[in-house]
Amino acid sequence: MHVERVLLAFFCTVVAMSVAAEVPVTDFARHEQFRNVKISPDGDYLAASAVVDGKTILSLIRLEDMKGVNLRPRADSELAEFWWVAPHRVMYTVGESTGELEAPVATGELYAVNADGTGAALIFGSRMGGQGATHIQHGTQKIAYGALIDELPADPKGALIASYPVNGANLGYTRSSPNGVFPEALRIDIFNGATTPVTVSPLRNAQFLTDNDHVVRFAYGNDVDQAMKVWYRAGDGKDWELVFDENKDNIRVTPLAFDRTDKSVYFACGGDHGKGGVCRWDIASQKLGTLWSGIESGATGLVRTFDDKDAFAIASMPGRSAMTLIDRSAPEAKLLVSLMQQFPSQSVSFTSYASNGSKAVVRIESDTNPGEFYLYDGASRKLTFLLGRRPWIKAADMAPMEPISLKARDGLTLHGYLTRPPGKADAKNLPMVVFVHGGPYFVRDRWGFDPYVQSLASHGYAVLQVNFRGSGDYGLAFVHAGFRQWGGAMQDDVTDATKWAVAEGIADPKRLCIYGASYGGYAALEGAVKEPDLYRCAIGYVGVYDLRLMSTRGDIPQSVFGENYLKMVLGTDEADLWNRSPIAHLDQLKAKVMLIVGGADVRVPPVQGENLHNALDKAHVPHEWLYQRTEGHGFYDEKNIADLLTRVDAFLDRNIGNTSGSGAAP
Repeated sequence: MHVERVLLAFFCTVVAMSVAAEVPVTDFARHEQFRNVKISPDGDYLAASAVVDGKTILSLIRLEDMKGVNLRPRADSELAEFWWVAPHRVMYTVGESTGELEAPVATGELYAVNADGTGAALIFGSRMGGQGATHIQHGTQKIAYGALIDELPADPKGALIASYPVNGANLGYTRSSPNGVFPEALRIDIFNGATTPVTVSPLRNAQFLTDNDHVVRFAYGNDVDQAMKVWYRAGDGKDWELVFDENKDNIRVTPLAFDRTDKSVYFACGGDHGKGGVCRWDIASQKLGTLWSGIESGATGLVRTFDDKDAFAIASMPGRSAMTLIDRSAPEAKLLVSLMQQFPSQSVSFTSYASNGSKAVVRIESDTNPGEFYLYDGASRKLTFLLGRRPWIKAADMAPMEPISLKARDGLTLHGYLTRPPGKADAKNLPMVVFVHGGPYFVRDRWGFDPYVQSLASHGYAVLQVNFRGSGDYGLAFVHAGFRQWGGAMQDDVTDATKWAVAEGIADPKRLCIYGASYGGYAALEGAVKEPDLYRCAIGYVGVYDLRLMSTRGDIPQSVFGENYLKMVLGTDEADLWNRSPIAHLDQLKAKVMLIVGGADVRVPPVQGENLHNALDKAHVPHEWLYQRTEGHGFYDEKNIADLLTRVDAFLDRNIGNTSGSGAAP
């Protein structure tokens, strides 16, 4: 096999950049030019999510001559996700800015279009109008959110979707529907939107899983009591049976895929070490057996065979990305090993493949490589370069992420990443930013390209990230250890990691700043008041600063599901919540503060930042204030992101500025 790099003029023109000591923040602020690319089942076409003028659109390209069309969603939306549902037809959904998340959120409306750009139609959604074929029932105004379950490859006109009834403006366990909604699996005509009922889930807000005959066999998800439940049925027309209940069985498992025989099912499970693993569930005996166990962390996914009937490898990320082969004889396994040898120290994955296995789209990425897509041709065994996610970024100018581990004060092992400035792999006594992830539960920092981290490193700062207790991928016990530990052991983990970096000689103890978004914003300010002599500055980005407000403000407490979640992870003692809130301890604050707030944020409403802003003013504490009226839970507009990065750099320079001339101002 050899690599042939072919620049596709249709996709992009590589931006020539002169080598500089510091990469402009505008390069990190730009959205990915291409987010994903998938090949059609017959291998004739490519579909790609491309960003044009700040909006994500669908690009359709014929491989024969590399000609194609761009499909732009409505002016108020952009492409969210897409799937090939027939050899020459794509289904996609759009997203709109809601203030809940940084990027636009999928609306649940489903569209379809032919590979040549013709036949575009809305096939499922509230804007369809009319009765009969659609899911809208006039009179009751029953509206639903659609999600793809199965492409039904043997059915050129149909696909399986899940229909989630929406009550009022919200999906889920709303107060108008406190017990949630029971989704329905439907067969949908991908040309005219006509639907045929298949089954109704026995579980509220469940996801569905099909077997290799494309029959819905599982419904699973978190119930209103926050416990994972898994329901199984033997086939169409058979009764649903509850086979796993986290509350009763004391284990949390999730069905992932059927094996080739359809006699057993791959499950995400705890594994032998409690860090996460993959199990096989035998259908006949209903027994669960461990197939693979993570030693440091669990599985991040299964790697499917090109016929999509089985898995041949398990992906994980104990530090860097890793692959474990479970079927070494599979042709796909041999190809994967060969590609990993060609691209050492990078992550190799398949985004899609032709149904006969003749072609596949390969994604190559790493901590310094934002991502590149290649076309693999099985007949010629050639790998042809297609496009880059951020072609203006040069990997040689980026800073490597080094996996780290350390012991917390109570002996718990913590994992994370250290990124030193480019060209300073062994540098000591650096100014350092402790960058805390959001979530905080079932979320983690990962090895890979992060524009915020790379921007800080390019400007001369070391960046420390730690997966504190509560983070995902390290086992259920690790997550549960973080419950009700806001300001407690979760914060101590961040402190212990910071002190570890100082003890190792990596960080200058007099030039430390803590920075984070959402929960990370909370941890930044909480760290500043709990450890007043540790950090010189703190940056709170769309953060929570008064825990009492979480039970009444924002979109989380607007549902019974959300209310129960907050009770579980935070508790209900008002005095305790106030005591664990940064705003309650401003008399202990010594660090310089910067607050970044999105005025349209509904996940963490701007009142959180505004109240802290006003409290600091009342206490006559000078601080930086960045408020963007139109941004939500994380900035999305490229100009606003560039402004944020610029102002963060300036704030850091004034407070922990590097005097060694490595990029940060003195």
